[in-house]
Amino acid sequence: MIDLPLNIDFTGKVVVVTGASGVLCGDMARAFAQAGAKVAAIARSADKLKSLEEELAAEGFVCKAYAANVLDPVGLEGAHKRILEDLGPCDILINGAGGNNPRATTDNEYQHEAKEGDQTFFDIDPAGAESVFSLNFLGTLLPTQIFAKDMVERKTGSVLNVSSMNAYIPLTKIPAYSGAKAAVSNFTQWLATHFAGTGVRCNAVAPGFLVSNQNRALLFNEDGTPTPRSKKILAGTPMGRFVASEELLGGVFFLCDDKAASAITGVVLPIDAGFSAYSGV
Repeated sequence: MIDLPLNIDFTGKVVVVTGASGVLCGDMARAFAQAGAKVAAIARSADKLKSLEEELAAEGFVCKAYAANVLDPVGLEGAHKRILEDLGPCDILINGAGGNNPRATTDNEYQHEAKEGDQTFFDIDPAGAESVFSLNFLGTLLPTQIFAKDMVERKTGSVLNVSSMNAYIPLTKIPAYSGAKAAVSNFTQWLATHFAGTGVRCNAVAPGFLVSNQNRALLFNEDGTPTPRSKKILAGTPMGRFVASEELLGGVFFLCDDKAASAITGVVLPIDAGFSAYSGV
């Protein structure tokens, strides 16, 4: 069970969560289900969501898994049709699918530190960079095109995108991911303006640094001590710690609640233990 941060009731709401096989969006799916919503969890493979669906069903909550690739409009339309039949029209869309690609990263923070054999800026694979932009930006735009139609037709609803600290100031080594998340933040503001007269709000959260299976090796040595990169992150974070996945839920619930955040749209909310506020001195 997730320890819910706010006593918000989403009973009767249909919440579509993309990227729900990951840690962050998996927890968001759990939280919305516990708060009474009917959750449609989307990932490329429904098998990865099976345990989530079974876990929540055993606890008496509603969560159904749907296999769809956020870059495949036909597959998304198919998932949308099944969700309409199973749960009803979408009230809240969480665009959580995203990620990086090693082919779009550099081995060194600075070009002058590069050694023979390192992957430098000049070695970045254009196809790798393109895949990162597609997954993060198009993987936000396409689901919104499909599921936000339900909201516009009923003149109510909320779209919540997942941006990143990289959108404010790019981190070293990951130029494509940083640029793609900046595009997500920009799109959030664009969409908020575009939908302003429809009753549909659009906001985003920008998570700080979380420890996951994907980045654990970058942040900690095999003996559990922090890596130099991890030390840099913590030195630049006023609270001196990483953010836990469940700490995103208060902001997510608030921004998605039509009453609590009725006049809030176009906002990108940092949930980062102070990282974006600190100048370094």
